[in-house]
Amino acid sequence: MTLFSLLSPIELVLAFAIAVLAGLVKGMVGFAMPTIFISGLSTVLPPDLALAGLILPTLITNGIQALRQGTAAAMASIRRFRVFLLVGFVCLLIGAQLVARVEVSTFLFLIGAPMAVFAVIQLLGIRLPLSGGSLRVEAGAGALAGFVGGMSGVWGPPTVAYLTALETPKQDQIRIQGVVYGLGAVALVAAHLSSGVLRAETVPFSVLLIGPALLGMWVGLKLQDRIDQSTFRKVTLIVLLVAALNLLRRSLLG
Repeated sequence: MTLFSLLSPIELVLAFAIAVLAGLVKGMVGFAMPTIFISGLSTVLPPDLALAGLILPTLITNGIQALRQGTAAAMASIRRFRVFLLVGFVCLLIGAQLVARVEVSTFLFLIGAPMAVFAVIQLLGIRLPLSGGSLRVEAGAGALAGFVGGMSGVWGPPTVAYLTALETPKQDQIRIQGVVYGLGAVALVAAHLSSGVLRAETVPFSVLLIGPALLGMWVGLKLQDRIDQSTFRKVTLIVLLVAALNLLRRSLLG
């Protein structure tokens, strides 16, 4: 079975355009690439092919994002959020194996609804800051992000909500998101090699989407460097709200 037996040339062009958009948004706010990929690709492609398509572009772009300020800064982020990462990794692997066994719609609704409420409250100017020292909250956020990521390929919204509630500075938040999502992407590759989503027929599709995603990310990074902390926070919350509403759409409409 070849790539063009799975999708038409027109579908491939549309996939390229979606990859550029996903990269643009990711470069600007540091997340939402899987959300945009899944939302766009799943409208024209089967869900398993859409999920396979996002895996390698997500892995590469997160590596770039995590290491943009150097290896030392990335390692410091890993140490700071080690509980989140460890719990999230375990729950991501579990969630990936439940894709074919659990009704995802209810699960996505339970995630999307509180994320949407959180984003709206924050956009209205009501702050809900968290204590940075709560390991219980960190573990809970990691578990939530891991399960969502394993089952849907989208683990950004819970992570962004957590970092935003911690009132993380822009540069730190972008780097931490890159580290978290990068390690999550490695786990996602391993999980879906096991689940069969990523296989010989689908890997070429994912490889082809790397270039367009990098192009979009380059433009997004240029825009990110030009905005201040307040604007970054507002844009992040708007993208988070859109991501949450998309989860609700998927839960209600399939």
